[in-house]
Amino acid sequence: MKPTFSSFHSLHSPLFHPLLSLQRRPRCPRMDSSSPPHHHSNQNKTKIIVTMGATGCGKSRLSVDLATHFPHSQIINSDKMQLYNGLDITTNKIPPHERKGVPHFLLGDLDTIDADVLPSQFRSAAGLTIANIVSRGNLPLLVGGSNSFIHALLVETFDPQVDVFTGPDSVTHLLRYDCCFLWVDVAWSVLSDYLCERVDEMLESGMLEELAQFYEPTKVGVRVGLRKAIGVSEFDEYFRKYPPWESEANGRIPKEGCDQARKEAYEEAVRLIKDNTCILAKRQIGKIMRLRKAGWDLKRLDATATFRAMMMKKKKNKSSSAASSDLEWRDIWEREVMEPSVKAVRRFLQ
Repeated sequence: MKPTFSSFHSLHSPLFHPLLSLQRRPRCPRMDSSSPPHHHSNQNKTKIIVTMGATGCGKSRLSVDLATHFPHSQIINSDKMQLYNGLDITTNKIPPHERKGVPHFLLGDLDTIDADVLPSQFRSAAGLTIANIVSRGNLPLLVGGSNSFIHALLVETFDPQVDVFTGPDSVTHLLRYDCCFLWVDVAWSVLSDYLCERVDEMLESGMLEELAQFYEPTKVGVRVGLRKAIGVSEFDEYFRKYPPWESEANGRIPKEGCDQARKEAYEEAVRLIKDNTCILAKRQIGKIMRLRKAGWDLKRLDATATFRAMMMKKKKNKSSSAASSDLEWRDIWEREVMEPSVKAVRRFLQ
């Protein structure tokens, strides 16, 4: 089911109403059909920084790091699952302590979790958010992996009836903002291994317990809104066989010695999550390549060495009682990703 514009204008949908503010998190303006004015000359266009890349490649880390170098930056999320309030571990929202005090918008703000957000609606809400950030003299920094949302927001003219990522030569290079694109890329052999390890880490951090609390038997098979997040449908079958309310252990990761059938059902759900995460990453990379081919000026930042070092450090920690330092991979990140990014943004702003 797709929400109508009127449903987002409701006073009961505080995310999209400009007059309501909640204490827990910053709110963005409501979605409507208007867009901030734009110009055909790059000199008159609003400048924004855009960090792109497949899921898990470090976009959020880069955006926060950049905001510390350019203190007036404010971050706008463009990951469609991270728009929703809830499933913070499952959707990989950057936790508050890692945001370093940088304001984030459109991140966990949407309480209406049972409705899809259309690209046209995101275009309107994010466009108004950008206008508000700029009006306060700050720099908008767009970050996220939903390339359909990024495209809808940035293009000069947007047709909601056309899926530009399926038609031949349908992506335009005409943009309504003056953009500095930073594309964080990781070699697939490294990224795919990292994504699988990240799923295990998410589960150890409480993802299963989070999904157990989210589980609703009457909504098994419903794929709308936040229920589209990877992890929800994969564990629905597991929770249907082992309802989390029947035993406290059913909301926890099966350990050695537990029922073998339950352990196998759990492992199958985890396998599906890893497979679907890799499928998503490949699809995101494909869309980025389409944008680049269409003339979007994407500056590629190779984070492969960083992720190799990061995974090596994790292996050392698993095999040793003494935890090794983060200094090596952070040094590589600074040298190969951060420094070229800062130089590119500085040139762009000057």
